[in-house]
Amino acid sequence: MSKAGAFRALHHGRPPGDPLVLPGPWDAASARALAAAGFPALATPSAGVAASLGYADGGTPAAEMFAAVARITRAVDVPVSADVEDGYGLAPKELVERLLAAGVAGCNLEDSGGGVLKDPHEHAEWLAEVRAAAGDRLFLNARVDTFARGVTDPDRTIERAALYVAAGADCVYPIHAPTAVLPLLRAGIEGPLNMYAALDGDGPSPAGLGGLGATRVTFGPGLLRLALRSLHAVPR
Repeated sequence: MSKAGAFRALHHGRPPGDPLVLPGPWDAASARALAAAGFPALATPSAGVAASLGYADGGTPAAEMFAAVARITRAVDVPVSADVEDGYGLAPKELVERLLAAGVAGCNLEDSGGGVLKDPHEHAEWLAEVRAAAGDRLFLNARVDTFARGVTDPDRTIERAALYVAAGADCVYPIHAPTAVLPLLRAGIEGPLNMYAALDGDGPSPAGLGGLGATRVTFGPGLLRLALRSLHAVPR
């Protein structure tokens, strides 16, 4: 089975309360440490990789992001999904080629750019082109940025999710969705559902999110920030 196939299989048949937990490495060393800890797959956070390269979130040049992701995938044997933001303006075929060249099994693609939500129908058409170019070689996680952009009506998230799933998305990620609306999102969204878990104790645990309907849980750049905080404890 290909890594993409193995990664896809990890999202299905999971019992409630047992979501797929995908920690986010920001470089080869952190990827090796997380794989050695026993995680079956990893998911790079764009903000974490950006910080490791000296950029603000959203400011990493595409070439540097793909090169950083490739270093991570070469360092581990487990499947890696890459957060490649909104695709960096690349045509679907080129985006897929660069993702496959970087060795990833999947990717996050968000539906906003420059802080503004994209037209959901146009974005769905673009996702369908990405799916057509990728076939089954990539697991597509469609990030829905409604809550991140101040659109708090869950129905708007569900509407976008339906378009993206119909376009071929394997999973939907309503980033920053409040925990209180997770059961509603779960009821209204077909297929695997990705939720964000905070590492500061502010919110449910991954298992708690799983019990509410999350299929998979990611931490964004949380692990990098946790590591950076530990540096402040280094004796002077």
